[in-house]
Amino acid sequence: MLHGKATRYLRALGHSLDPVVQIGKEGVTEGLVLATSRALLDHELIKVKVGTEAPEDRSDALANLAASTGSELVQVLGRTGLLYKKHPEKPRIKLPPPNPR
Repeated sequence: MLHGKATRYLRALGHSLDPVVQIGKEGVTEGLVLATSRALLDHELIKVKVGTEAPEDRSDALANLAASTGSELVQVLGRTGLLYKKHPEKPRIKLPPPNPR
């Protein structure tokens, strides 16, 4: 689970990204999950676009995709979602530490 500071940091990084995966009329399929997993392995932080013809609600589709890939749903803005998954061996994105309490 991401803390607030990390979420804000990832949102800032994701602002300039273009969507690399699109959920279409078939919804969240096995092929889409595999493509998203590969993109997360390559980039760690990706934007996902939900097409207007997607069978699920955009929030449900993005949450389903995040759960299927083991990633974190950082943000849902309109029909676009931001997913993050730390690389298992060589993480490129260094998250800021949480604020001490």
